[in-house]
Amino acid sequence: MFSFTLMIVVFILGYTAIALEHPIKVDKAASALILGSLMWVVYMLDVESILSLNFSHAWRHFQESTMLKDLLDKFPDATLWEQMKYFVVDYQIVEHLGEISEILFFLLGAMTIVETVDQHQGFKIITDRITTENKVKLLWILSVLTFFMSALLDNLTTTIVMVALLRKLVGDKQTRWFFASMIVIAANAGGAWSPIGDVTTIMLWIGGQVTTANIIAMVIIPSIFNMIIPLAVVSIYMKGEVKRPVLSNEETREFTTSFERKLLLIMGVGALLFVPIFKTFTHLPPYMGMLFGLGVIWVTTEIMHRNKPIEDRRKLTVIGILRKVDVPTIFFFLGILSAVAALQSAGHLGLLAEYLDEHVHNIFGINTVIGILSAIVDNVPLTAGAMGMYPIMTEALVQASAEPVYAAHFVQDGAFWELLAYCAGTGGSILIIGSAAGVAAMGLEKIDFIWYMRKISWLALIGYLGGIAIYWLQDMIIFHV
Repeated sequence: MFSFTLMIVVFILGYTAIALEHPIKVDKAASALILGSLMWVVYMLDVESILSLNFSHAWRHFQESTMLKDLLDKFPDATLWEQMKYFVVDYQIVEHLGEISEILFFLLGAMTIVETVDQHQGFKIITDRITTENKVKLLWILSVLTFFMSALLDNLTTTIVMVALLRKLVGDKQTRWFFASMIVIAANAGGAWSPIGDVTTIMLWIGGQVTTANIIAMVIIPSIFNMIIPLAVVSIYMKGEVKRPVLSNEETREFTTSFERKLLLIMGVGALLFVPIFKTFTHLPPYMGMLFGLGVIWVTTEIMHRNKPIEDRRKLTVIGILRKVDVPTIFFFLGILSAVAALQSAGHLGLLAEYLDEHVHNIFGINTVIGILSAIVDNVPLTAGAMGMYPIMTEALVQASAEPVYAAHFVQDGAFWELLAYCAGTGGSILIIGSAAGVAAMGLEKIDFIWYMRKISWLALIGYLGGIAIYWLQDMIIFHV
């Protein structure tokens, strides 16, 4: 029991290091990689004691499967420790690494495509059309634009692009902080209803918990209200016009042609939109569609710039752009997802699921708690934890369940998974460190944590709870009338 508890302690300490990234001046990716490795080390060093507690659903499934039989047929004298070692090293780690790799390669491909479009000034086509200086009008335009861009691209990249745009539109620091914070809310809301808009929704989509058409149809309205409620409140008391900053010649210089900008914007957005279509028709993992799209863009940029000077080619082709991709974010997800995988394999998440079922036993309550927790810790491991806690139910399992009505919420495209996508995707807006979009905005604009809590957190909270209420009404109207 000591090692089982020690895994929780290591996880908490690792999370503390991640949360205190700025005070301790250690990048969260480094802390996450150490955490992910240490979790499996503690698990493996005392695997007999941990698995003998019989909390691990995966270990019980392994014992009942043909995999253990095949191992014993091959090595009939294998001890219990050797069986457990095989279970952890050759089965669990390989299985989890495969699932994690799908997410990481998807993200790497998506981030590279968006960075390529941005490097070619493709987003300038959109931003140049924003001319208003009225604060309320500008805030609505930027939020709505962010909402839909986040659904097409992803909330992290959209936030980076929109914050860069803000620097050209808003000169006053406090006003820019406020606009950037509202962009975080809109980006998280926009990413929650799209299968490619947020890491957590990507995870649920790749994992098979939700499908493209259903997640869009069922989560888009709650997500819209998540954005509209704070905007409506702000519109009541916000007055005046923004002061535009004075831009230097270097900031306004265009180093790509109009044709190149338009082509890369169309190809980039098209490649991202192609991914769900690719998965539907080929039934292959989404990351393959994303990498295919990246490959097409890569070839296009190589041909387009082949006659240009070597310095321009390095700047505008994917080879050079890869150096600008946020690789530490990829390592962060690798470490944190590995740590959660260890908790899932050892049985911690199964115990948490049983606790929530026993003491909450309501999908709205469970998901509301998960969403609020995602404001304190990262939503990626929370989503991974929920995916590990609750299996995807089949119709046969639902009928065999003691509570078929409750179990039906956990089928593919069930209410639990839809609401999880919404709550995990938008709950992080309550605190500036609660989402990747918030952390990006905080880093780019140096937004103060306490300022965000005083000015923005209550707006994000009422939007979050309002969206849950809208989903509940929607669920009642559709399924209970």
